[in-house]
Amino acid sequence: MLEERTPCSMCCCTPLNKILMVVFMILLLFAILFGNSLTLAVVLGTKHFHTPQGYLKASLAVADLSVGVFVVPLSVYAEISLMLTDTAPGWTVRNSQHTPFHPCTVIGPVFAGCTLVSITTVFLLTIERSIAVLKPLHKDAVITRRRTSMLIVCSWTGSFFLALSPLIFSKQIALEYNACSRMCNYALGAKEFPRQAWHILLLFPVFDFTLLVGTVVINIVSFTTIRHHSKKRRRLAQAGCQSTSGPSFSDIKAAKTIGALTLVFTASFTPVAVFVVGNVSGNEWCSFSFVAFWILAASSCWNVIIYSVRDQKFRLRARQLLVFSKIKNSP
Repeated sequence: MLEERTPCSMCCCTPLNKILMVVFMILLLFAILFGNSLTLAVVLGTKHFHTPQGYLKASLAVADLSVGVFVVPLSVYAEISLMLTDTAPGWTVRNSQHTPFHPCTVIGPVFAGCTLVSITTVFLLTIERSIAVLKPLHKDAVITRRRTSMLIVCSWTGSFFLALSPLIFSKQIALEYNACSRMCNYALGAKEFPRQAWHILLLFPVFDFTLLVGTVVINIVSFTTIRHHSKKRRRLAQAGCQSTSGPSFSDIKAAKTIGALTLVFTASFTPVAVFVVGNVSGNEWCSFSFVAFWILAASSCWNVIIYSVRDQKFRLRARQLLVFSKIKNSP
């Protein structure tokens, strides 16, 4: 393995810091579970959201919910173990030798796969909205439920294949519970490693940045078109005419919602991509790794916040479900 890391390698070893760490993880866990469960209840339980865009939002919520179900609880368990025993779990899984089953065998690929699914889904949401904005008359013919469902299946299959590729194609890459990031991460089996392992680890940031740059470019094109149509509508309104061409107000509002989602996810994924590149270059960046990975984990609860702020129909339906649940559970 790389230089051995101690549980106290990032200045979080005082009792107060340990407690704050556990509290933060537990609060984030409940936020992810509650937010994404609410999103799925609204999207799946409301006919208005049974659209290609709704399917993509449901896929994103499932990926984020999986982070809350599988990834964060393990970190909470490990952090509590560290508080009680002052020793971080020694979970390490190597391809080069037979090792017993450890939680990181599952949790590491799940976290990587769900992260890639989230990036891919945001990209697909941006494509879907750009078609609605750029080609409003053709959107129903181009964007269908069947095509969207096939794209969702492909995004999950491709993302998890990419997430497992370090373990499939290289014996120099291991999964370990990292005392710096407090998560199960891919690690290098030695300080000197072949170029193949280097290339495999860089697949993640290359994939992330490629999709994120593409997403940003498509959003810029969409917002430029929206601005052009908005100016045209204002000119026609001043002349006493009404424009019948261009995207609808609901499509414009939805595009702005996806734009806000893109901004948040780009800000969340970038630190991890930077960390992976630095780690492959030989930099440990212990404190930065904790910040980067937990910013990424926190992005799993941002979608419901953005929908609630930007989408009035989502907000009203979510409020109805919460009020109904409160009345049903009241004595």
